[in-house]
Amino acid sequence: MTNRILLAVLAAVLVAFHLGLIFSGLVPNLVSRPLHMALILPWLLVFVPSSRPMRLSGLVLAAAGIAASLWVAFNERSLADQYGFLESPFQTAVAVTLLVVVLETARRAIGWALPGVAALALLYGLFGQHIPGEFGHAGTPLASFLGTLTIAEGGIWGSLTGVSVGTVAIFVIFGAVLNAGEAGQGFMNVAAAAAGRLNGGAGKVSVISSALFGSISGSASANVASTGAITIPAMVGLGYPKRLAGAIEAVASSGGQIMPPLMGAGAFVMVELTGTPYTGIMAAAILPAILYFLAVWVGINAYTTRHPLKGLPDDQKPAMRDVMVTAAFFLVPFSVLLWGMFWAGYTPQYAAAFAILSGAALLLADGGPRFNGREALVRFENALVTAARQVSLIAAIILCASIIIGVLSITGLGVKITSLILSGAGGLLWPSLFLTAAACLILGMEVPTTAAYVICVSVAGPALTQLGLEPLQAHLFVFWFALLSTITPPVCGAVFIAAGMVREDWLKVAFTAMALGVGLYLIPLAMIANPMLLATAEAPAAALLAAVKVAAGLACVSYGLIAAYRPPVRAVLLAAGLGILFVPFSPL
Repeated sequence: MTNRILLAVLAAVLVAFHLGLIFSGLVPNLVSRPLHMALILPWLLVFVPSSRPMRLSGLVLAAAGIAASLWVAFNERSLADQYGFLESPFQTAVAVTLLVVVLETARRAIGWALPGVAALALLYGLFGQHIPGEFGHAGTPLASFLGTLTIAEGGIWGSLTGVSVGTVAIFVIFGAVLNAGEAGQGFMNVAAAAAGRLNGGAGKVSVISSALFGSISGSASANVASTGAITIPAMVGLGYPKRLAGAIEAVASSGGQIMPPLMGAGAFVMVELTGTPYTGIMAAAILPAILYFLAVWVGINAYTTRHPLKGLPDDQKPAMRDVMVTAAFFLVPFSVLLWGMFWAGYTPQYAAAFAILSGAALLLADGGPRFNGREALVRFENALVTAARQVSLIAAIILCASIIIGVLSITGLGVKITSLILSGAGGLLWPSLFLTAAACLILGMEVPTTAAYVICVSVAGPALTQLGLEPLQAHLFVFWFALLSTITPPVCGAVFIAAGMVREDWLKVAFTAMALGVGLYLIPLAMIANPMLLATAEAPAAALLAAVKVAAGLACVSYGLIAAYRPPVRAVLLAAGLGILFVPFSPL
């Protein structure tokens, strides 16, 4: 009981800190960002299931990291005058402590891949001057190199961490508050009411509910585990092949990371890296996301030609009253969010803070709607603890990725890799796109989507923009391809979870998911061939016509892959679909 109270109190402090930043005005970056790190460390180093030695070492690391972070925050004014140059052995010890703690925290949170890349980047920064040829660098004094990464805004306290502090954390808290209440059930009820009666309706319920739930969770794995717990048994019970039931949920859930407003935190990182307003990114990303779910919907229709995929039986369809009541639990906070951004003219963070408060008020009631004080306290506790854990996980990823970005900037390695991509592709756009896509797929196998996107776009983004792409085009292209590994073997996290839930061979589920989720492979390329697809804000009519064109191409490809039994018919459909997708066409 004592431990539970401690967790709730620490979670409340973390949530209050990030909400307080929104309402408190300007806080120096070297204060807010170190405090952000200090607050997330216990959740990843101490309050995790582990052996006694791991808990003890985690406690030591957390104490050291918190002390070092607090020292930076309390000495912000004097450190600003050092311009990233360490002035004493003590400061060097603080810098080394911060880097070690960031690397180890990320390793414990997500495994070796990202911290391994960050460690290699640090070694390159320290010893790269000994590498002959163009990939060496001139060398940087140790005090300046470590100081830039740890006491200035050029490394772990850089702009990416600022995104984690000021924007990602707020929207993650928003999602956690919604998920703690009846919003998730509201998504399921709306989806069942909208699509449950259709042919293949159980699968289409999965598509709609995953699109809605993913818009606030931003995590493919969380989406599969939550909506899949309901939709997968329903599909299997109605006679869906197990591999298809698992594939539908894995593919639908993967779309949560490309569906505004959260996009798995990628939208907020994109704001910082491109300079595009958040609302502009939402407008550009919405049509491709809808096309992705439309392609999955069409794929389910194609599978109905091969299997008798039934709709939900009447006893599994929610009553209209339940639909209306539970829908309010997500419609009210979303309405507050949209009102704040588009009508009141608030910043996305400020609008989200008000949406959080409205969502928190709704935690007082259940789907009855009825008020129960004890249950309300449990919902508040779940919202706080879930928010703290999710904020901490994303922060660990971003802090670690910030080391890589800092080293790329200090050493100029990013410019050299950009030159390598340009020369390797012969200065041509499409070969550069395929090289970048391959890099995203490989990196995404071991690194979370947002981290894979940040690393890939840091080295490949400049090359793509030099070849004529708009910055937002390049960033969305990279972000989508960083997501491929959720359904593409050999490492496909969403497929593994869905296959385990349905008790089917994961490879069968993966290959079915790849056919069903073909939009994930083709839509990023279609964004390049049809740039008006991203122009929803500037030219909505042209964007809609481009979307219709892409939808027609995706439908042909999907039916060709899934429903065409005869090879000549399949070849014609695939050729027609790819032609519609990629042959240039100006809608206006």
